[in-house]
Formats: sequence, C-alpha cells, structure tokens
Amino acid sequence: MRSSVRLEDTYFKEQPWIRWSKLCVDVVALQLSLYLGWHLRSFLTRWLPLDLSHQDYGVLATGLLLLPLGYWMARLYPGYGLSDVERLRRRLLTTFIFFMVFITWNFLLNESGRSRGILLITLVIALILPPIVQSLFRKMLIRQNLWGMPVVVLGAGVTGKHIVAALLKNAMLGYRPIAIFDEDRSKWGTSIAGVPVVGSFRKTVEFSEKATCALIAIPGAGRERVVDLVRHLPFFHVIIVPDLIGLQSLWVETRDLAGTIGLEIQKNLLLRRYRFLKWCMDYIIGIPLFLICVPLLTLLALWIMLVSPGNPFYCQVREGQGGTKFKVWKLRTMFPHAEKRLLEYLENNAEARQEWDQFFKLKSDPRVLPLVGSLLRKTSLDELPQLWNVLRGEMSLVGPRPFPHYHLEQFDESFRELRRSVMPGMTGMWQVNARSDGDLAVQETLDSYYIRNWSFWLDLSLLARTVSVVLSGKGAY
Repeated sequence: MRSSVRLEDTYFKEQPWIRWSKLCVDVVALQLSLYLGWHLRSFLTRWLPLDLSHQDYGVLATGLLLLPLGYWMARLYPGYGLSDVERLRRRLLTTFIFFMVFITWNFLLNESGRSRGILLITLVIALILPPIVQSLFRKMLIRQNLWGMPVVVLGAGVTGKHIVAALLKNAMLGYRPIAIFDEDRSKWGTSIAGVPVVGSFRKTVEFSEKATCALIAIPGAGRERVVDLVRHLPFFHVIIVPDLIGLQSLWVETRDLAGTIGLEIQKNLLLRRYRFLKWCMDYIIGIPLFLICVPLLTLLALWIMLVSPGNPFYCQVREGQGGTKFKVWKLRTMFPHAEKRLLEYLENNAEARQEWDQFFKLKSDPRVLPLVGSLLRKTSLDELPQLWNVLRGEMSLVGPRPFPHYHLEQFDESFRELRRSVMPGMTGMWQVNARSDGDLAVQETLDSYYIRNWSFWLDLSLLARTVSVVLSGKGAY
C-alpha cells in the first residue's frame, strides 16, 4: 500500500535544550531531597539533638550540586536509547556512590558530625524522589512530542518492521524513526506504522543533517554488505540489529575475540548469588510490607463479610517453581458458587464467551461482589494476602503470575517449562505492561522477556512501576 504520509509530516528534530532541562530538574529534585532530609532529621531533634547552622546547610546544598555531573558522566542526559531498567541502574548506582563519598568526606572534615544523619536521610529520599520526578518529566515531554532523537532504519523487511513498531511503542527509549530505506523498489513510497520508506540506501546521505543514528535491520544482507554499510553511512551512531528476536536483550555485552565481535549473554538466574539476592529482596521488602498491610487486610476482610457472609479469603492451587503445587491466597472478590454463575452467563452470552476465550477475564463479570469486589480487583488489593506466600517461600515479589490450570493449558509445553524454572510472583512484566488487556500471546512474550532478562534492577524497576500502574487502575477489572 502506497503511503499518503509526507516526509515533512514525520520529520522530528532533536531538542538540544532537553539535556539541560533534565539537569535542572535533577538539581531541583536533589535540593528538595536535602530540604526534606533536613526537616525529617529536625523532627527527631527531641531524641537526637541537632544543631546545624545555615552555613553547614549551605555546604551540603553546594556539595549536592556535583551529583548531576555524575549523572551526566553516566550518560543520563538526555539518556536516549536507555531502557527503564538501565536508566534506573545507572541513576541509583551513581547516587549511592556519590553519597558514600560525600558522607566519607563529611566524616573526615566535619568533627561534630552534625550533618551525617541528614545526609543518610537525604540519600534515601534521593534514591526515590529524583527518579520519579524525571519519569514524570519524560512523560510530559513525550506528550508534547519533544522527547527523542531522530533515527533512520535500513531495511523494510520483517526485522525492520519489528524494530520500527517496537521503537514507536516504547517512546521512553527516545529513538524516533523518521525514515526507512530499502533496496526493494516496490517498497518505495509505502510506509511502516506511518514511517515512510523513502528510497534506497544511497539516499541516506540526504538525512545526515536530520539524524545522527542509523539502525541496520537487514540480517540477511551478509557480512560484507553490512561492513560496507557501516563504513559509508554518514551517521555518528550506527546500530546493527541482528535477527535474534526472542533472545534476551538486557545485560548483553560485546566482546573483542581477537578481531571478531562476540555477544556475551549473562543468564543471571543460573547463578546462586543472584538467586540469593532475589531471595533477600523478597524478605527485606516483603516482611515490613506484610506487617504494614495487616490492618488494611483486616478492614477489607470485614467489608467482604458484610457484603457476602462467609470466609473473606480465597485460595486456589497453582503451579510454582519446578512444577510444585501450592495454595495462592487472595481476598475473596466473588460470590459463593462463582463458577456456576460464570458458566450460566457464558452459555447465554456469545460475546462474553469470545472475550473469555481470548483473555480468561471479563470486563463485566457476574461473579464479582458489588463495590468491594470491583474495588479490590481494580486496585489489585485482593492480591495482598500473597505476601504470605512470599514469606513462605512459595512466591516472589516479582515474577510470572501463577496462572490457574485451565489458563496454563493454553500455552505450549516449552513455555510452561520456562515458567517452571523461576518462582511465580505477585507482580511482573505482564501486570505492569498489559494487565487484563493482554491476551495469551502478550502474556507469553512478556513473561519470556522477564525470565530471560532477569536482574535485580529489572525487579526494582517493575516494583516501582507496579505502584504507578495500580494507582492508575489501568487494565484492571
């Protein structure tokens, strides 16, 4: 199909002021972190006396201005091409290292030690507040069509279509395709997801002033052809996209093997120390979270009993790591004999039957309790009892969701075997990216991505994004 999209309509120009605005946002967020840290420390004055002069505070505020320089060296300004996980990793590591150096310097030069408590509190706030502010700032820039750098794509085949669609869907990466090139004349004048195919590879020279990055997405071109393209493309950044869709993409590093390029893939979950780190995170976060949630669970259980007498908790046998069976606990959101209600409803409603066969969920579910059931499912508060499963070592905070048996049967055995290799989780890639809007294919893609790309930073990123998704209620019913 020929494209009716004009090139000038898709042209996107990088905004050079973005990097400076991100730096200023960090400066403000870090100074706010120090201000909040000082007030929280002052709140403890009656128990831990504090006598901090304005001059001492000024020294801390001035020293904190150096941290954005660390972010700059970590290439977070503007940070195009970085995944959410990699961006979070670089930011938290830079912040932690800076504060450790700052606190050490303060310890060696400040004999009174009056400000070390403030610095420790500020560290905790700085690990949370600036990343949130930066995320909101990026989303605002995306809505205003200001975020990103223009890129061109070589190849309009299967790989090219996949990469263009992926970049347009994941706007946070900041790679904005403005043109596609292909040697096949029949594709000229067409478009892929609104991005025009403008001509052969020779025309890339016309875009040397409009883009600084080119993606080579022609895995079948052969070594000599790709090498020749890399040598002659007039772009500062050139990314070669191999036909390795389905392989992990995080934590892959290049290796120089005596003049030959190699890709080193790290399978983190095979290492005992990384599994231990994941276990530690489950308990360090899970224990205090469970204790905090006990009063809330009690109130919700009483509400359920008022609406529908009976046990406010519900359990179902699910498949865990290694294929072991365990009971998953939830707050009850449905009427007793819910399955009978569902079967009767599906028999009399063909449209609902089609929706159920695709998603195994219904937007208008006759089984759900009025008000309390809808609220719990919308906010995912019905999942809170699974913190007990986490503490029992049956589940993790993050991982593939433990699906019911009838749901698992819809997947092929190879994917089910992959799921059994890890512990199921309270939240995961599917919940954060799709929730109830994702069908079986989406669930398999996202869970496979999580298992193959697991890291401590990925879990941390998913936990942070879970809070945002739950508060918005997106995709839950």
